[in-house]
Amino acid sequence: MPDLGPVLERRVTVLGSTGSIGVSTLSVITHAREVYGAEVLPVEALTANGNVDKLIEQAKAIRPRLAVINDESKYEALKAGLAGTGIETGAGRKAVIDAAGRPSDVVMVAIMGAAALEPALRAIARDATVALANKECIVAAGPVFLKALAKSKAKVVPVDSEHNAVFQCLCAADPEEIEKVTLTASGGPFRTWTLEQMRAATPAQAVAHPNWSMGAKISVDSATMMNKGLELIEAHFLFAMPASKLGAVIHPQSIVHALVTYQDGTTLAHLSSPDMRTPIVHALAWPRRISSPSRKLDLAAAGTLTFEAPDLERFRSLKIALGCLDRGCMSPTILNAANEVAVDCFLHEKIGFLDIAAVVEATLDECPGAGTEPETVDEVLDTDRQAREIARAVCGRRQG
Repeated sequence: MPDLGPVLERRVTVLGSTGSIGVSTLSVITHAREVYGAEVLPVEALTANGNVDKLIEQAKAIRPRLAVINDESKYEALKAGLAGTGIETGAGRKAVIDAAGRPSDVVMVAIMGAAALEPALRAIARDATVALANKECIVAAGPVFLKALAKSKAKVVPVDSEHNAVFQCLCAADPEEIEKVTLTASGGPFRTWTLEQMRAATPAQAVAHPNWSMGAKISVDSATMMNKGLELIEAHFLFAMPASKLGAVIHPQSIVHALVTYQDGTTLAHLSSPDMRTPIVHALAWPRRISSPSRKLDLAAAGTLTFEAPDLERFRSLKIALGCLDRGCMSPTILNAANEVAVDCFLHEKIGFLDIAAVVEATLDECPGAGTEPETVDEVLDTDRQAREIARAVCGRRQG
């Protein structure tokens, strides 16, 4: 029986505990406690954006030392809900960042969007293992993120299913031995739709992902295939891969998550059922492996696995993202900010589905700084703010 003591004693912080990834992370921790004992994987802190009722419920079940709500107007409700439990409480943006700085071994970064950047950097600064479930903070600030990582002893273990798959298939290989890294994409709910059908797509149709249970924003990104563009940019930074060695293929079954092809003709593929708890438990236990509640893969039941090239005309967002991967500098920062604004406007029925790509493209054309290499977090955040303002204006023009 292997000694898993050091792994199971790891203290965990979950940033964004009430979102899809956060809920799955707590499911993994609960399962581990049922299998290995009630005291394993102690939790230092949970943070949430605004879902105070869910945060209170989670804190009572998981018993962290600290619970933080980003929305300061919900603080009194949080404090009252956890009164008498002995759990510390906090509220506001600074409290979320400070939670990332608390003493824990692993920080699950499951906050959505560019808001994850500063908490992730705080965790890196204190040499924690960062289980990174957020792609946007690397897309928005890749050079700054890597610079901070190089100055620390922190480790980053990706949690996105595709990047976690690449991480496992690389096997500490020399980058020169790698011919190609291919990420798979489900194709989303509109994989076989025509452009005219996509033009009339509703938010409800866009968030109805065929394979994964995800939040609304990432589900829309899957429907536009922007998520795959963001993931390719993230892979570029995470694995030091040039654009020429990165690619994507549509795989509707979402069982093969990534493929790494080596110069000798060998291709290693990572397969698992489409269940985010699989990469989550890998990140929490890495480099060891522990029991997981995730669905186990049955290839005979899965039957056929198919693959096809993405259509860059129907999925223009992917084409735009690939262009930013080639251009580099702060064009990915602008891309990410504009996409967040455009997706939010679509979800609130202010623009159409195909307008998302158009808004992103227009923002890239209008926003200054795309050709500048970011040196500091403040530069990234300033460009991010400018891009959001421009994207909102573009959305307003299209709405009008």
